[in-house]
Amino acid sequence: MAHEPKDFRRLISECQGFLSEKQLQAHFTLYQGYVKKLNEIESSLQQADREQANYSYSEYSELRRREPVAYNGTVLHELYFENLGAKGGAVPPAFKKAAERALGTWDAAVADLKAMAESAHGWVLVTYDWNFGVVRHNLVQSEHHVGLLPNQTVLIAIDCWEHAYFADYQTKKDAYLNGLFEHLNWGPVAKRLGLTPAGEVKR
Repeated sequence: MAHEPKDFRRLISECQGFLSEKQLQAHFTLYQGYVKKLNEIESSLQQADREQANYSYSEYSELRRREPVAYNGTVLHELYFENLGAKGGAVPPAFKKAAERALGTWDAAVADLKAMAESAHGWVLVTYDWNFGVVRHNLVQSEHHVGLLPNQTVLIAIDCWEHAYFADYQTKKDAYLNGLFEHLNWGPVAKRLGLTPAGEVKR
């Protein structure tokens, strides 16, 4: 199955004053590169010799080891771009309630996410943890797949790699984070939450 990059150019107008067109276009290009590599890996896997698989090296083994990087690089970027939007959206009550249940207060939840983002060389995710039935903050460091917890539904994805903000903010990650929290697109977040028990969906 061939994967096609999604079109997120709406963010150029919706994120004015937060992320420049130059910054966004560069980020779109990087995301499209992950989509391309995911297609290349999946195509190559169809031809690779599985009988040569081993820990040290084989084409098949190396493709499988790199597949999560391209896959998560594709999917996490799509989640991130989807949960960005115009400034001024209201936090869905169900999401705020779930965050307060997990961290005590809304301010504590936001402070924790910002502290994680300052600590991150990778991604910060807000997830619904199906293992324990709670909303969780998940720090995914290194190459998209290191530290990604199993059995989670991603509610918010925050890209904390330098490529997400450096053209506009250089080393001022805190300014990027402040703008990001003002430009969260809560519609997709509410939809993701609605698929979990924390969204109070009747089953």
